[in-house]
Amino acid sequence: MDLAYLRAHPKQLPTLLRHQRIRETPVPGGSICDAARLTLDDGASLFVKTWPAGGEPPDGFFAAEAAGLRWLAEPGAVAVPEVVAALPDLLALEWVPPEAPSAAAAERFGRELAALHRAGADSFGAPWPGFIGRLPQENTPHAGPWSEWFAQYRLAPHLRTSADRGALTAADVALVERVIARIGEHAADEPPARIHGDLWPGNVLWSGGRAWLVDPAAQGGHRETDLATLELFGGAPHLARIRSAYQEVWPLAPGWQARVPLHQLHLMLVHTAIFGAGWRDAVVTTARAALASG
Repeated sequence: MDLAYLRAHPKQLPTLLRHQRIRETPVPGGSICDAARLTLDDGASLFVKTWPAGGEPPDGFFAAEAAGLRWLAEPGAVAVPEVVAALPDLLALEWVPPEAPSAAAAERFGRELAALHRAGADSFGAPWPGFIGRLPQENTPHAGPWSEWFAQYRLAPHLRTSADRGALTAADVALVERVIARIGEHAADEPPARIHGDLWPGNVLWSGGRAWLVDPAAQGGHRETDLATLELFGGAPHLARIRSAYQEVWPLAPGWQARVPLHQLHLMLVHTAIFGAGWRDAVVTTARAALASG
C-alpha cells in the first residue's frame, strides 16, 4: 500500500484503515478532531483527521477544509499540505515533519503570506460552504465593502450563538453590537485578499525552512485579519520578523496597529460560541480595545 495507490484510489482509505492494512499512530489533532499519522508500505506518511468516535461530522466539514487548502495552494505562494483524500468522514493530507522555526523561515513566511494575500479573491466569502472550528460559517460571496461583510457574516452570527448559549451577558452583547454598529469608523476597507481565515499560531507548521498553513477557514477577506490573529495566544515565533518581511512586499495601510483588536474579535467570538463563558473576558477586552481604536 503506497502513496501512489492512495492518490489514485482515495475512497479505499477507510476500508484499508478498518482492516488494519496501514500502520496508524495517534498524534495531537487539536480540540475538534482525532488525528493520526499513517505510515505506508513505501515509507510515506500521511496526516489523517477524523471526527471523534460516536459522532458524525457536519455535512461538508472535511470537504470545506480540503477546498480551502487547495484554494490557498493555487497561487503557489505559500506551502500547503497536499490533499490526498477528502471524504465525508476523514481528511488525509501530506505529512509535514515538524522542525523548530527560525528567523529566516519567519521572514520567508512574511514574504510568502503577502504574496498569498495579493493573489486576491473574486469576492468576500468563498465558493464553498464554510466552517471555522466545528461551527458553520456563511461563505456566500459578497461584493463588500469589507466592513459591511465582516460585521454581517463574521461578527454578528457568532455573537448570536454566544448569546444563545449563555456565554455572554446582555451587557457583553450590547458592547459587541456597538463595535458592529461603528465598524465603518474603524475599518480600512480593501478589496478581498486570499486569506487563511483562522491564522492563529497553532495553524502554522514549520518544516523545511518555511511555514506551512493548515486548518484553514479560507476565504476572501481582509489581509489584516491573518496578521492580527498571528498575534493571538502568545504570538507566532519571530512575529516581528514575519510582519517586517510582509511590509517589505506589501505595506499595510496606515493605522493597522489600532485595527488589530477589531480583526481579532471574530476569533474571540468563535471561542465563546464553541467553548462557552470561559472566553467571555477575552471577548469583552477585545471589543473594548476595538472601540477605543477609533
